Amino acid sequence: MPELSDLRLRLRDIVADKGLTHFDEPVQLASGEWSQDFIDAKRALADGADLEVACRAMIAAADEAGATWDAVGGLTMGADHFAHGVALLAGRHWFVVRKQPKGRGTNKLVEGWPLGPGDSVFLVDDVVTTGGSIQKAYHQVVDTGATVTFAATIVDRGEVARRFFADVAVPYTPLLTYTDLGIPPIGGGTPT
Repeated sequence: MPELSDLRLRLRDIVADKGLTHFDEPVQLASGEWSQDFIDAKRALADGADLEVACRAMIAAADEAGATWDAVGGLTMGADHFAHGVALLAGRHWFVVRKQPKGRGTNKLVEGWPLGPGDSVFLVDDVVTTGGSIQKAYHQVVDTGATVTFAATIVDRGEVARRFFADVAVPYTPLLTYTDLGIPPIGGGTPT
């Protein structure tokens, strides 16, 4: 498997070329924040080979951090493709966290692998700004009795998610940051 540093460079080029758009006027992001720079990670990683680079980079980041984990996932839709790809490449379980219960059937918030006590979880997401989605996923996972042992995102546009994971003592690795993409920070970020 390629080194994490090589995978990050490839991922940066993919995201910059296929997923980063600069607008003349600011657009509103899912976080509610505004930016002239929009990162569409789903578009950037829509090609299977590009998604594989991202998934291998996530696995390499977990390995580099010494994380142990049984299942990988996060909040739908930002985590779905990574949950499936990472699970497939690493031979582990996948899950997704719904934004709200389906309202019928089992009415669960966590679908896929039935998380519970004793499960170690690798939490993933695509682009975080204020970290609201990945924080919601974290709380739902912890509510099952599982333990989050590592978290990774494709792009972190600020510093809020890093602070959140530091506060809950979970190792966190954004594969790319606003600095890597040459864009201003958002959502409590501080330029470096």
